[in-house]
Amino acid sequence: MQAGGLRLSNLSQEMKQRAIFLRPHDWLVGALRGNFWGPHRDDFVYTPITETLVQPELERRSAVSSSKPPIAEFKITGGNVRVYRTSADVPSEIWRQVLSGHSKDRRYYEIIEETLAGQFDHAYLVMRDIIGARLAVQPVFLAKQDILDGLPARLHALFAWPRRFFPNWLRMGMLVAGCSAGDGALDRKESWAIEMLIEALAVFARQSGASIILLKDFPSLYRDDLKALKTDGYRRIPSMPGCMIDFNFRTFEEYRKKVLGRNMRHKFNKIARMPPVSMEVVSDITPIATEIHALYMQTYARSKMRFECLTPEYFARLGREMPESVRFFLWRVDGRLAAFALCLVHDGTMHHLNIGFDYAVALDRHLYYTTVKDLFEWCLAQGLKRYYTGQLNYHPKLHLRMKLAPLDLYSRHTSALVNPLYKLALGFLQPVRHDPLIRQFPNAAEL
Repeated sequence: MQAGGLRLSNLSQEMKQRAIFLRPHDWLVGALRGNFWGPHRDDFVYTPITETLVQPELERRSAVSSSKPPIAEFKITGGNVRVYRTSADVPSEIWRQVLSGHSKDRRYYEIIEETLAGQFDHAYLVMRDIIGARLAVQPVFLAKQDILDGLPARLHALFAWPRRFFPNWLRMGMLVAGCSAGDGALDRKESWAIEMLIEALAVFARQSGASIILLKDFPSLYRDDLKALKTDGYRRIPSMPGCMIDFNFRTFEEYRKKVLGRNMRHKFNKIARMPPVSMEVVSDITPIATEIHALYMQTYARSKMRFECLTPEYFARLGREMPESVRFFLWRVDGRLAAFALCLVHDGTMHHLNIGFDYAVALDRHLYYTTVKDLFEWCLAQGLKRYYTGQLNYHPKLHLRMKLAPLDLYSRHTSALVNPLYKLALGFLQPVRHDPLIRQFPNAAEL
């Protein structure tokens, strides 16, 4: 997938006060022109952002004390909402508590906000109830999304032909709740917080000119908490799922013999006869961040679906600022860095976030399977109970006997009249529907 940013700075006061849905004929005319933003385009400017806006860390820390006021403030039924442009602008007594207890806590959101600043416009909805006794914070970001990404080539061609005349056809402006580099999470799950979030997203989407509201990649454990979205016009569809495996075995050898099939056992036997590949585990990779990023980019270039593109600063800062949970696994062949895995260790689970390979040696040396073996052995030695890995690359995960970890998308169009058609289209355009491999997993029905 490809994404761009919506600038927040040019919202007019008139637009901030506007509370109407787009008329259907306005949306249609805009679509034909490649403009899904609605009839009042002059109220803001969309700018594709390519420059990196990351401040040096010392400068960033010194800038925290000069926080700015909210970029928007509005009332909703249950209370009021303030929208902040950066995490540094959120009052520190509030920000310190955001997403505490999560593997990706507030520090992770600070890092992606600043290291992916050239790709998305992040913001934070701070929602208080009427008497100010209860508070919830939801990270959001604005993006321009190609909704045809992930479709098979034949279907993509079927729907994309109007782009010869209208280049922005079916590339839509979205207000996205969640994480721009990972699974979504809720700061508060209580019903009052969900009701405020639903209304706050609707108002802020109109203010920012987004046509689509999307809650991105929320784990299925949130389904009961988010069921109120359905009554507000949202449709839930499966996102590309993650994968996981419980460590119901004591050693990798036991797993190889009792869990894996014949072909996979043979593959690991073959790897065992090859020259060993050295592995090192560290937290801070700042001195080799450029090398790590180069391996990441090789893997990124081979991916069929793309969203965020991580930066060297992202990898360097994670290790420095989250050292208690971040682990980088480094594999070297003949002294040369050939593979890495970035993981978060939290609450008995290894969360495998990113991986990268030098494909000049990775395929011949079966480095993917080498990394799996080493990661599993490390987890077992540390007493961890579960391994969780991200989306895509399902073929080896299926044969490694992993299960799917369902992730959900909740979405609606801001136009009440266009939304029924949009929800119908979502059912057909969802990428999971067109990936037959996913249906072979034993728990595919959970999607």
